[in-house]
Amino acid sequence: MRARRALLYMPGDDLHKIQKAIGLNVDTICMDIEDAVAHNRKADARATIVEALRTLDFGRSEKLVRINPVGSGLEEDDLLAVLPAMPDGLVLPKVGDAEYIRWVSYQLTEAERAAGRPEGSMILLALIETARGVVNLKEICQASPRLQGLIFGAEDLAGDIGAVRTRAGWEVFYARSAVVTHAAAFGLQALDMVFMDLHDIDGLREESEEGARMAYTGKQIIHPRQVEPVQAAYTPSAEAIAHARRVVEAAAQNQEAGAGAFVLDGKMVDMPVVRAAERILDRARAAGVDA
Repeated sequence: MRARRALLYMPGDDLHKIQKAIGLNVDTICMDIEDAVAHNRKADARATIVEALRTLDFGRSEKLVRINPVGSGLEEDDLLAVLPAMPDGLVLPKVGDAEYIRWVSYQLTEAERAAGRPEGSMILLALIETARGVVNLKEICQASPRLQGLIFGAEDLAGDIGAVRTRAGWEVFYARSAVVTHAAAFGLQALDMVFMDLHDIDGLREESEEGARMAYTGKQIIHPRQVEPVQAAYTPSAEAIAHARRVVEAAAQNQEAGAGAFVLDGKMVDMPVVRAAERILDRARAAGVDA
């Protein structure tokens, strides 16, 4: 699975900003038709996104589209417009149940068949940002083979449950933990919440490192200045990679010698530690770092 350390939202009705995003070397660019676009600009956003998909070279960046929520009355027009242009996939907002995922997946299958593309070419990422989405996480995670990740939407969730957002985030911590736990249980990526203060780079870096410690694999971002600190936070350091490599190599040697748990640098190493080291190396390779 490809690295999605940072998912950058760009308003779908602004071709200049989409072009600018391509030059940022960000893992994923998400062209938005939902929150970033006024209601009277939805049609312009669809047309602009189709133009971008058909004329721009996104380089190494993944190109996704966030449609309007299923049930909004806008989603069918979004899909009819953008799917023939074959984005790499869709970000689905306000996912509340598995049927939502299955319905969109069917639309993608029809579009792929019409274009002569292999079934499953387009992927899905599900935004979990409602109470209903949180309580239905198990079913959502199993809804479609296209689903590659869950995205945690803290701001919308707080509004949905009537919580007051704070910097500490305890009002959304249960849901934040539930999203990353379910993602791990079903082999999916997990992308963390948006950091809203565009000027507090130290705070952004701190929250990104916290997310990485929680096992999030990436983070949503809303401004170009957030790309570098977020992608750095979700890239294993040279020291972490070197230690992980030593753990994996020592584990292989001890297995050959018939030993299970062993001591490395004065610390006990067993299979959970080895698996954690293997995940670090996997993340490094996905990010293009020599591991």
